[in-house]
Amino acid sequence: MSSSSRMIMLKSMDGEEFEVDEAVALQSQTIKHMIENDCADNITVPRVTANILAKVIEYCKRHVDDGNASAVDLKSFDDDFVKVDRVKNLIDLILAANYLDIKGLVDLTCEAVENMMTGKTPEEIREMFNINNDLTPEAAIREENTSSSSAISAYSSLLFNC
Repeated sequence: MSSSSRMIMLKSMDGEEFEVDEAVALQSQTIKHMIENDCADNITVPRVTANILAKVIEYCKRHVDDGNASAVDLKSFDDDFVKVDRVKNLIDLILAANYLDIKGLVDLTCEAVENMMTGKTPEEIREMFNINNDLTPEAAIREENTSSSSAISAYSSLLFNC
């Protein structure tokens, strides 16, 4: 990134503002289209809280193609980045990445959720995501006979559209 590049102001849904280099903001296809159409230098991100927007910006800064980070460094960063303290934070990151259209972050966070669910029973997955079991007894029996990987794939594609 050059020191003379344009700065973009991003504002979270809870009103916190973040000044970022244009190259960082352009990691988001949603923001990129706004900038290309001269919509604004001050962009409100209505579906993203300040703490999640800060994490998204951290990811984008690290992934700006400035040639300073090796593939190994980025892999290490990505591995640490998705180690969040609560599942809800990871879901919020997925939703923000999807809304902002940051493909790499969508892929990374969806993969992290998939890894969390791998080897878990449907009941463990429901507990992990705080989902009530509203299955009929017949559906519960069918579910017990479904392999864990099929449940993970179906759940992932329904919830996260990954």
